[in-house]
Amino acid sequence: MDYSDIVVAALVFVGALFMLIGSWGLVKLPDFFTRLHAPTKASTLGMGATLMGSLVWFSLSEGSLHIHELVISLFLFLTAPVSAYMVGKAALHRSQPMVEGTQNASVADKAAKRQGLKQSSAD
Repeated sequence: MDYSDIVVAALVFVGALFMLIGSWGLVKLPDFFTRLHAPTKASTLGMGATLMGSLVWFSLSEGSLHIHELVISLFLFLTAPVSAYMVGKAALHRSQPMVEGTQNASVADKAAKRQGLKQSSAD
């Protein structure tokens, strides 16, 4: 067993662990916003680690640098936060229910009033 095998195994294991944690968070967390947060953060890191393990494996086994995995990781790290932001913003404007004790619940109320989805308390 070579040191490169240990590095690849560690990267794939860490990636799988992060993806498992993200999936578990998606199932177990209480509301839409926290469910959105879990797979966006954890699974993105998990895919990044798995792709880096693949990059190391194929680059060392074939003797040349394979950048396909690097390009996929870069695309993933650039698009996942943007798409999560857009989905979260849409849910905020659609007045998705939040867990009791959410710190920024007033922001959701303001967004709903701006969109005409809620009546203001002064009316």
